Amino acid sequence: MTDDHQQLASDIKTWAKSLGFQDVGITDTDLSQHEEHLKNWLSRKFHGEMGYMEKHGTKRSRPEELIPGTIRIISVRMDYFPPDIQAISLLRDRRKAYISRYALGRDYHKVLKQRLNQLADKIQEKIKIFNYRAFVDSAPVLEKALAEKAGLGWIGKNTLVLNQKTGSYFFLGEIYTDLPLPCDTPIKEHCGNCTACIDVCPTKAIIGPYQLDARRCISYLTIEYKKSIPIEFRKLIGNRIFGCDDCQLTCPWNRFANFTQEKDFQPRHQLDDQNLIDLFAWDEQTFLDKTQGSAIRRAGYECWLRNIAISLGNAPSTPEIIASLESRKNHESLLVQEHVEWALAQHEQEIHP
Repeated sequence: MTDDHQQLASDIKTWAKSLGFQDVGITDTDLSQHEEHLKNWLSRKFHGEMGYMEKHGTKRSRPEELIPGTIRIISVRMDYFPPDIQAISLLRDRRKAYISRYALGRDYHKVLKQRLNQLADKIQEKIKIFNYRAFVDSAPVLEKALAEKAGLGWIGKNTLVLNQKTGSYFFLGEIYTDLPLPCDTPIKEHCGNCTACIDVCPTKAIIGPYQLDARRCISYLTIEYKKSIPIEFRKLIGNRIFGCDDCQLTCPWNRFANFTQEKDFQPRHQLDDQNLIDLFAWDEQTFLDKTQGSAIRRAGYECWLRNIAISLGNAPSTPEIIASLESRKNHESLLVQEHVEWALAQHEQEIHP
């Protein structure tokens, strides 16, 4: 390792922070321990219908197979927690819609990818010859494992990356490169005997420390899963219509979470404080307009209505809520119809036990 590479690594960290990243680390490509964990997770079918998790073989855990010539990964993180204190109160108000905090603003893929490319441009200006690829949750990349190895935090019992100074409310991104940069040192894990995330999970998706069964996870069910949501989970979903933050909201390390300074991550269209009835009334064009440039698009309009129907079924039995559900009773989507019927049945049982 030359002094030039030491200086370049230092420059990269300075440039990254000037571009809005809160932290940056560098690691090699050896993910053998994490590869075994991934294999075990897949063999137990915990990935559910996320077929892309096993589609690329070992490319996910062997960066040099994904991008030949890769010997280092620059790993970055960017805070996204919006400056509000409504999360807990929203979860308690069953007339309101709860959307995971990460999805309230602009789609993080676009924000981070642009900044990573700007960082790569700065590196290229200095050294001229530089092969790289930037990724933001958009390719077979073990981003959490790489972040842990690069010293950005440790993978906690809820399987998210935790950082002592700022908790877990941050996005991750990577630059794969052939530059022989000095590697950073991983930090020790600091979960200790705490099981808060395991205890609070509404659907018991965290089946043990560092073990997540995605098939039970509300984030998976409301975003990735496109079919009928199993009845056993519908009451437990509550008013969470897109994602779930419970394991983060209860994590002691998130007492130190830093509010984001990124304007792009500020809530759009008052999605941090919306009534379920109002969102259920959106037609497809309104949905597309209101979610333009948002990660919420990933769910799609049909599943958006499916999710809200479940939450309306868990809401107080008022004439307005029942009328809202009745308005979608004959929706063209059989998936939506099924969940509306379930929701109406919940209110029927409450009114006429």
